[in-house]
Amino acid sequence: MTDRNTNLEILKSGRTFDMLVIGGGATGCGIAVDAASRGLSVALVERGDFACGTSSKSTKLIHGGVRYLESAVLHMDRVQFNLVRDGLHERNILLKIAPHLCHRLTLVTPLYGLAQVPYVWAGLKLYDLLAGEAGLGHSRFVGRGEMLRRFPMIRGEGLKGGVQYYDGQFNDVRMNVALAQTAAREGAVVGNYVEVVALMREKGRVAGALVRDPLVGVSWQIRARCVVNACGSSADIVRRLDDPTAASLLRVSRGIHIILPGSFAPAGAGIMVPKTDDGRVLFILPWEGACLVGTTDEPAEAGEVPVAPEKEVDYLLRHLRRYFNLGAKPADITSSWAGLRPLVHDPFTADTAELARDHVVSCSPTGLITIVGGKWTTYRKMALDAVDFAVNNAGLAPRQPCRTDRIVLQGGEHFGEELLKELERKYGFPPEVTKHLHRSYGDRSLLVAEYCHGALGGRLVQGHPYLKGEVLYAVHHEMALRALDFLERRIPLVLLDRKAARAAAPEVVELMTAELGWNPERQTRELEEVADALAVA
Repeated sequence: MTDRNTNLEILKSGRTFDMLVIGGGATGCGIAVDAASRGLSVALVERGDFACGTSSKSTKLIHGGVRYLESAVLHMDRVQFNLVRDGLHERNILLKIAPHLCHRLTLVTPLYGLAQVPYVWAGLKLYDLLAGEAGLGHSRFVGRGEMLRRFPMIRGEGLKGGVQYYDGQFNDVRMNVALAQTAAREGAVVGNYVEVVALMREKGRVAGALVRDPLVGVSWQIRARCVVNACGSSADIVRRLDDPTAASLLRVSRGIHIILPGSFAPAGAGIMVPKTDDGRVLFILPWEGACLVGTTDEPAEAGEVPVAPEKEVDYLLRHLRRYFNLGAKPADITSSWAGLRPLVHDPFTADTAELARDHVVSCSPTGLITIVGGKWTTYRKMALDAVDFAVNNAGLAPRQPCRTDRIVLQGGEHFGEELLKELERKYGFPPEVTKHLHRSYGDRSLLVAEYCHGALGGRLVQGHPYLKGEVLYAVHHEMALRALDFLERRIPLVLLDRKAARAAAPEVVELMTAELGWNPERQTRELEEVADALAVA
């Protein structure tokens, strides 16, 4: 990405952009990539860091949504059916445009009732059928013996077998950074830590925003022919800057995940329990060398800082013990996190678990365009719909149609085995470090490695593959401005291991101080912010 200070100067220049995007999560950055690649002039602002909200707190799956397919069939719900179909189509695109960050994942569903066997098998065959040529492999029945042989942690009592199928998995924090970088490469001007404090109007129409840089306390105006609100779970808050009486478009739910050591993860596959005793879905997945378990679904409030309540952590551990011989205890948890899901409001639905993950694009009487709902897998389709809507509504004149299904995201263009071999040959890092650099940065990994020489080639913390030089790269090329930006959203250490993140924080602060010229007070504040975040993670 271009230097942030350079970007801010452009944002302060007084030029009028075709589009101002508010929100630097998956949806907002996806919109910026789409609009800029069509030849529109685009500004994007994010009040915190890229992916600081929901976009860094997902289940790390790229999927159509088996749960939604069941609901679509049982209730003849075309909305949910289309959501699954779109998700499977987009899954295939993401695997192609971000090959360094996305990969196929084998999943297995254990079955404990004879009636479940044909039901689940038929459902997953329908999942295959909907994927069509974009399928990742054919689902198949797995006998009881094979299930216990491959997954000895699964409870054997009453087990009838399982069904194996395929979905995708990804690194969501790195994916969001890649989207922001790609938007900048396509010509968008992006700025993190730029907060919208008011919307500007001309002749009764929204014509930009008054923004503020909270790091230095400076405010200015950004003018735009159209403004797109892509703020996820905070979208209603921005809508009320336009109209304080606006009715809610969202119902927000909270989902939590816990991380266990990799020894708890199933070997070479993830496990999906399609329906616990209260109707939720439970995932046990290998992720970044650890074991990810999730998720819950509880009502929440927009704007709140989501935390992982003890009762929801206990819920996940209790169900782990019910379905698996793992004996996981609270002391085994290395990290946990909570995220807010922005679900489209339906006044006739009492349970957030019943709400579809579809998205809606709307426009206020003053011309503020808002996109809400959706999920990570369909961010590109959401962006396409939002930009199409903006072009038609605001009379914008793109030079070419959408082509984001063919734009390879930053780091993915020259990704492959040859790059991995070059990394191995040229730098001689330990295998796990080389793999991390290759998968996290793709064809940028050679540039990252150049920062990791001498003392900077040492590990930030033992037990993890992250190197000290990555901090410098993040500051110079990825707009990392705070220690938490790096520890949580340039590498996922906070999400994986809170103890390790706490141990790495002083080194990260020292390295960033050398690059950014922090005074002692700022250094202390940065360490306090990391400690506070880890206390509620």
